[in-house]
Amino acid sequence: MFEGPARSLVHALKFRAALGVADVMAAQVVAGAPRGLLEPPVVLVPVPTHGVRRRARGFDHAEQLARALAMRTGLQVARCLIRSGAPTRQAGSSRAARRAPGRIEVRVRGDPPSSALLVDDVHTTGATLEACARELRRAGAYTVCAVAYARALS
Repeated sequence: MFEGPARSLVHALKFRAALGVADVMAAQVVAGAPRGLLEPPVVLVPVPTHGVRRRARGFDHAEQLARALAMRTGLQVARCLIRSGAPTRQAGSSRAARRAPGRIEVRVRGDPPSSALLVDDVHTTGATLEACARELRRAGAYTVCAVAYARALS
């Protein structure tokens, strides 16, 4: 699992509603992004939090990170993905459980951008990012890439 300051920032944003840390996280994403990744015509697409968790927290942490990235890059944000099905808890789940078919249900709302950049806080197994990318491609996105603030290594 990821450790240290990165873990502290993710937990502050996600579990303590310290929304201001999204800007710190965005600054680090921008500084570490490959050249050209955060340039038009790409549109930022936050990985959606399930509605149950969004309502409980009062916000979507990936959307906060995407908005902070937009402020730093001038890119647009498109909230075109919705989590559906039962809410699943990723933390503490095994790699096999996270990657089980049908575990993560995502739908596209409206027309997706032709060039989408998925935005999430932590990349662990890639199951959530893959589910989102698959649905964006099915709905017509031509290119889909992803950026995450932290990477959990096993």
